[in-house]
Amino acid sequence: QVQLVESGGGLVQAGDSLRLSCAASGRTFSRTDMGWYRQAPGKQREWVAAITSGGSTKYGDSVKGRFTISRDNAKNTVYLQMNSLAPEDTAVYYCAAGTFPIKSRSYYVDSWGQGTQVTVSS
Repeated sequence: QVQLVESGGGLVQAGDSLRLSCAASGRTFSRTDMGWYRQAPGKQREWVAAITSGGSTKYGDSVKGRFTISRDNAKNTVYLQMNSLAPEDTAVYYCAAGTFPIKSRSYYVDSWGQGTQVTVSS
């Protein structure tokens, strides 16, 4: 397993941007696929974005074109740049490590972060 610590959440207004960070330790980060999920109150956890160990990326339909996932292997950190935020993006955002195949939705998560709250006011 890998230990994950998210940061960067907060309260913003609709249309604003925010960047989440997730610092990883305990495993060779550069060989690990990483992802972001979110969970809004009363809703199931939703997959948001993923980046493979090779740097390929994929996004959920609700964030495509607005969010960008990236990684810095030298810093063992994965980022989620969120632009044009809307109230429906309000959720706890979780960093995840596991397997995120680009050509399928068969994701496997073996490690979760503790989550960071993002609140978007209208």
